Amino acid sequence: MILTVKTSTGAYDITLRRGALSNVGECINTEKRALIVTDSGVPAQYAETVGAQFENCIIKTIPQGEKSKNFDTYRELLEVLSENEFSRSDCVVAVGGGVVGDLSGFTASTYMRGIDFYNIPTTLLSQVDSSIGGKTAIDFGGYKNTVGAFYQPKAVIIDPDVLKTLSDRQFNNGLAESIKMAATSDAVLFDIIENEDAFEKIDTVIERSLKIKRAVVQEDEKELGLRRVLNFGHTAAHAIETATGLGDYLHGECVAIGMLAFSSPSVRERLKKVLCKYNLPFDLKFESDELLAALRHDKKADSKGVNTVFVNEIGSFEFRFLDFSELDIIVKEAFIK
Repeated sequence: MILTVKTSTGAYDITLRRGALSNVGECINTEKRALIVTDSGVPAQYAETVGAQFENCIIKTIPQGEKSKNFDTYRELLEVLSENEFSRSDCVVAVGGGVVGDLSGFTASTYMRGIDFYNIPTTLLSQVDSSIGGKTAIDFGGYKNTVGAFYQPKAVIIDPDVLKTLSDRQFNNGLAESIKMAATSDAVLFDIIENEDAFEKIDTVIERSLKIKRAVVQEDEKELGLRRVLNFGHTAAHAIETATGLGDYLHGECVAIGMLAFSSPSVRERLKKVLCKYNLPFDLKFESDELLAALRHDKKADSKGVNTVFVNEIGSFEFRFLDFSELDIIVKEAFIK
């Protein structure tokens, strides 16, 4: 299946097909010279399979984890591009999860004021969410994604077969993003995840998740309005990641917990059952002051409070501005013990 995403800077295709990893030449111009970026947690054969299809490439493997999404690693990638005299006619290809995609995309967006970027996501989280929409970034000062740019890929290639090598924890971590999108925008998808085996239905889960994100991105590319719906659960999630230390919890696990704070009691109960079904956390124990301090650094916050996404009923949402006193009450009710 091919989905076309139309943006202000042009259109690009998302190819969703089993076996696509071995046929990237059908989606990417492999005559270009490529810097292929992957990480130590991704099976090496994935990047090697992609690299073998290019006439000329360099494979750069970075350490696995959120802690690699920083200025030092960004500088390393720039040095590889510069020392090997990459030009504006060359490209960067991400083969990995969200960290690899974010970092590679940001590098591509800034090197020589922008070279082509292709994303081949290998985790469920990156397949259904982070590889789509053009958000690229690195972390700075202990906070997530504070330095970045909107930079759309030239193509995204999604091969569900690569998910077979994921651990159960990593699969469920990615599923949290599909649960998020289903909760706000697709009651049918939520029902599938809630009442069936998501792994057995994974092609359907990916397809329906992609269609939600595509619709949102096409209407609001730069997150000026509707695209904020994709932040459901993320306001608290980013704060949880900061308060507990980047990398202590997986991103989707933090999103899972974060959704509970901004849901009605009835939605919260359904979410808890789904999170329990897929071994996702729904409880954390630490001081609310620590979490609120992190929330004040959220990109959606101002001096008075934070713009949030709230779900009253599965499949729909509303935007709410919460001042910090309201936020404190909601956070404590949801999961501070």
